[in-house]
Amino acid sequence: MTIRERLEQQEYLLLAPWATHTAETRGRTVSLAPDDIRTDFQRDRDRIIHCKSFRRLKFKTQVFLAPEGDHYRTRLTHTLEVAQVARTLARALRLNEDLAEAIALGHDLGHTPYGHIGERTLNSLLPEGFRHNEQSLRVVDLLERDGHGLNLTWEVRDGILCHSGPQQPATPEGECVRRADRIAYLNHDLDDALRAGILKPFELPEDCLKVLGRTHGQRIDTMITDIIRSSEGKEHLSMSEPVQAAMDGLREFMFAKVYRDGWRDPEEARCDTVLRHLYDYYCAHPGQMPEEFVLIGYRDGTNRGVADFLSCMTDRYATRKFQELFVPSAFPAF
Repeated sequence: MTIRERLEQQEYLLLAPWATHTAETRGRTVSLAPDDIRTDFQRDRDRIIHCKSFRRLKFKTQVFLAPEGDHYRTRLTHTLEVAQVARTLARALRLNEDLAEAIALGHDLGHTPYGHIGERTLNSLLPEGFRHNEQSLRVVDLLERDGHGLNLTWEVRDGILCHSGPQQPATPEGECVRRADRIAYLNHDLDDALRAGILKPFELPEDCLKVLGRTHGQRIDTMITDIIRSSEGKEHLSMSEPVQAAMDGLREFMFAKVYRDGWRDPEEARCDTVLRHLYDYYCAHPGQMPEEFVLIGYRDGTNRGVADFLSCMTDRYATRKFQELFVPSAFPAF
């Protein structure tokens, strides 16, 4: 018996009846010979961690654009926090922790430079619209490995696509990631906003704090513990009404005071300008993109190729390309 086979047998003994068992995966688009050590979901996790789009997340905005401080979250640290919360939920509820981790690590691979600002801009420019969860699936299916994709299992792909948006995940592990994503961003964005002085402690909604807690750690613990207590012995995840209401109230507060407030309007306008100019330029000059995106343009249309190229950019790369193309250079001295 291989290590992988032993791990798959252990899942049947340890996991809940409704958990996703690796041996019953719906498989991959291209079949792979089984690995002697790792299960299929472990292989997916490893493929995501080692791909280029995962490494680029460290230079993509979460909320704060080009922060001077070293302690603000990036898209990469957000992803790691989501993975930690998702694994905690999955382990406590006897679900497949490897599957939850793989989904969490891949859920934001398709995010644009400048965070949701960039997503909003591309959504307005691309004829069919742009949504980062769909782009994350496109990254793992098509854009990685020079157009071959990562060839992930169906369950991981479903969880990546359904971590946001109206469609619910098909697996309870995907539900873990969907809830972990919200827990993570609400709490760490609140923490970053307090650090930046965008929010003051006395401004936080008192009714939410009474239920969730007054510190960063207390709020995360309350949300995770409540989901575990409310979901034990059930096929789908849930929250108690008081904690759900407090979490929803905190989310509304964050949208009103942080995500949609006018404190970063000037920077948002600049980010929008950068991406619009880059989009128009590469639509007019598609041959100047890397070859892989030129080929996508031939196959799927220039707009699609340009959107793929821009969404893969980090904040600093997008800014640098804009400077190269549109900002005059100093005249060389003789």
